[in-house]
Amino acid sequence: MEIPRFAPLTTYREFAPEEMKKRAAAFREEVQRRRTVRHFSDRPVPREVIEECLVAAGTAPNGANMQPWHFVVVGDPEVKRRIREAAEKEERDFYEHRAPREWLDALAPLGTDEQKPFLEAAPYLIAIFAQSYGLLPDGRKVKNYYVTESVGIATGMLITAIHHVGLVALTHTPSPMGFLSEVLNRPGNERPFLLLAVGYPAADAVVPEINKKPLREIATFV
Repeated sequence: MEIPRFAPLTTYREFAPEEMKKRAAAFREEVQRRRTVRHFSDRPVPREVIEECLVAAGTAPNGANMQPWHFVVVGDPEVKRRIREAAEKEERDFYEHRAPREWLDALAPLGTDEQKPFLEAAPYLIAIFAQSYGLLPDGRKVKNYYVTESVGIATGMLITAIHHVGLVALTHTPSPMGFLSEVLNRPGNERPFLLLAVGYPAADAVVPEINKKPLREIATFV
């Protein structure tokens, strides 16, 4: 068993209470501007921006520091076309046969359907994969822990980073998503977790008129 090694904490920055309140309010205001967008411009996005966002996501806390995620960034138009075709096939089956009425009623205010043009319009798609186990250089398998929780946290940080740099994103979760593994030729230890469309909003982009729950409904202090 490896002996743990520790180093002094040198990256922590403390702020006075008033400064903490200002920073908390400023961050809250910034993330409250974030909206899920389905209408994308074809304006190019510098790859370096996406790389920085991914590095930020990779700092997420995770089970036993196994970092059980992999991000596949898709900019190739042909690959995006194949992903769209496969996703829309699954979505048609979902909307026409598998979705219960209650689910369709919940989706109705968002105006979604089986058509997913954003999968081709957005300059980048980021396919996020969760790794059930890792592979050592000698081929041995190493089990990963708290995979769903870890990848979910990293995904949230990625979405926040994308918003922070001035881009928009759309989370897409067709069910099932096995086609992503096939189209992107991913190994057997990975399963698709989520697909993100990333770019600038179209000039005529619109978003649903919805509200978020207030603090009193999402938090309890005891």
